[in-house]
Amino acid sequence: MTNDKWGSVRQRLLKTVGQNNFTTWIEPLELQNLDDGIAVFNVPTNFMGNYVGQNFSDLILHELNMSGEHVQRLAFNVAVNSPNRPAAPSGQPLFEVIQGSEEDTDVAAPVARRESADAPAVSEARSAGKDTLEALQAAPLDPRFTFDTFVVGKPNELAHAAARRVGEAGPVTFNPLVLYGGVGLGKTHLMHAIAWELKRSNPELNVLYLSAEQFMYRFVQALRERKMMDFKHLFRSVDVLMVDDVQFIAGKDSTQEEFFHTFNALVDQNKQIIISADRAPGEIKELEDRVKSRLQCGLVVDLHPTDYELRLGILQTKVQQHRQTFPDLQIADGVLEFLAHRISTNVRVLEGALTRLFAFASLVGREIDMELTQDCLADVLRASERKITVEEIQRKVSEYYNIRMSDIIGPKRLRSYARPRQVAMYLCKQLTSRSLPEIGRRFGGRDHTTVMHGVKRIEELKQVDGQIAEDVEMLRRSLEA
Repeated sequence: MTNDKWGSVRQRLLKTVGQNNFTTWIEPLELQNLDDGIAVFNVPTNFMGNYVGQNFSDLILHELNMSGEHVQRLAFNVAVNSPNRPAAPSGQPLFEVIQGSEEDTDVAAPVARRESADAPAVSEARSAGKDTLEALQAAPLDPRFTFDTFVVGKPNELAHAAARRVGEAGPVTFNPLVLYGGVGLGKTHLMHAIAWELKRSNPELNVLYLSAEQFMYRFVQALRERKMMDFKHLFRSVDVLMVDDVQFIAGKDSTQEEFFHTFNALVDQNKQIIISADRAPGEIKELEDRVKSRLQCGLVVDLHPTDYELRLGILQTKVQQHRQTFPDLQIADGVLEFLAHRISTNVRVLEGALTRLFAFASLVGREIDMELTQDCLADVLRASERKITVEEIQRKVSEYYNIRMSDIIGPKRLRSYARPRQVAMYLCKQLTSRSLPEIGRRFGGRDHTTVMHGVKRIEELKQVDGQIAEDVEMLRRSLEA
């Protein structure tokens, strides 16, 4: 591989990882040789080879292969004249990274013993010549997750607008910004998009993105190695702190306390904090009240479950992307609409179904029509056919309002029973295929006009009563989960 070709690969990496990451981690790499599918790089320090292997190997392997080279592994040698170079067998690289799944490439495998294996990452990063906050980031940002690739619809337009505003890196307006919603609704996509936008618009910003689990791991590691001052200093030095899936620190008292103090320190410095969770902060059990209070003091935005129009828009966008790989494949009218109707709970499942369709059609050389779709996706479509029953709705509503199921069905007209009963009727109408007379019979033999009145009443209250709207939404999510 020529130096010119490696130079063009470096330029593409610069556009992907941003100036800060490129200067710190990519620019110091010197391509030594490329032979038998192994690209060997000289690196200044043991730590740098390990960190690049953990965090940028997928991107480097991808770009090398896109340039026409067949590369399966990366290997790193500490430069011969470096004082940090440990002893290693002659001609054998210190670290190798094997191309494969995300789980495979997250860990650089040592070929020789690492020097100072128990030294903290913070100290090694400083010895490399730069106090790098990225040393705390356990995974690189996904280059696919940008604002340009995020499909906006009514269920997520507020979350998208808030994320865009924060990504502009203007005055801190929403602090913290909390994004919450179920699985596969776009929380992580928006988090990555904000980070990419901040790095693009203001490369000097210290943006730290990590999961709550990684925050907890770093905290425990600092405790074990008695490096809490380094931990506190670095986490309090960021300009933007992004913590994904914060619900995972619930019940971890020491981690919550450190998170609380970090949160306060950053807010006092007017630094931006962005959080994601699978539930609203107030609904996360075992999360300390003081942490809930801090999270609720900013802008809390719900990513609602996708509607038909948004799912169809996502599918149309993904089709355009797949056509770059499968330009000759044809997709029949009605297939996308069918998928948008049938697969309604999880965008990841929806995207995976489309990917499977394109791969299967390319292998068998057929047009993607309804017959092929139903054959190829039989298991996915069966899983999406789970039927919600009237009895299940009645049970969930009675549990939610803390009343007996017999009171939902019974004749009592007290408001404390009548309103939950109407909510249950409304949900039966929305989530089941039962007719109004059938629903009435399941509610103690009531007339269908009573069910109609209950449904209409809840529809009216949802427009003017925020609590009723929230109750209905929470119950619907619970039933569709």
